[in-house]
Amino acid sequence: MASSSGTSSGSTQLQNSGSEEDLQLLMNQRKQKRMLSNRESARRSRMRKQKHLDDLMAQVAQLRKENSQIVTNLHVTTQQYLNIESENSVLRAQMGELSHRLQSLDEIINYLDANNIGGGFGTEDPMMINDNNYMNPWNSVYMNQQPIMASADMFRY
Repeated sequence: MASSSGTSSGSTQLQNSGSEEDLQLLMNQRKQKRMLSNRESARRSRMRKQKHLDDLMAQVAQLRKENSQIVTNLHVTTQQYLNIESENSVLRAQMGELSHRLQSLDEIINYLDANNIGGGFGTEDPMMINDNNYMNPWNSVYMNQQPIMASADMFRY
């Protein structure tokens, strides 16, 4: 029995040893398969990362282009605003001057009405009216008035 148990135990060892080699081979195959799978997964991950980076770079380029257009539009609008503001300043100055002239003319009319000069056409001597007008200091100031011209350049700062 000793011999049969010895043989049996020797063949079990051979089977175990073959089984361990098969197991080792199987583990190495799985390890290789896992390594290949990991490499492929890492490659796909790098590709996704690169695509994401490319997409972000394209988005940056698009946003920079839009930003440039907005800045250009802002500069154009600002320039138009400054031009209109300058034109408004000129118009305000002209309006002030015209208001002042109108007030002066109203004062002259009130003065003439108060002194009854030129009020009754045909009742007075026309030569006398003209003489009075030339002698009137109010009229001599306004006889040769020229319009006041202002330009936008005068009001730029």
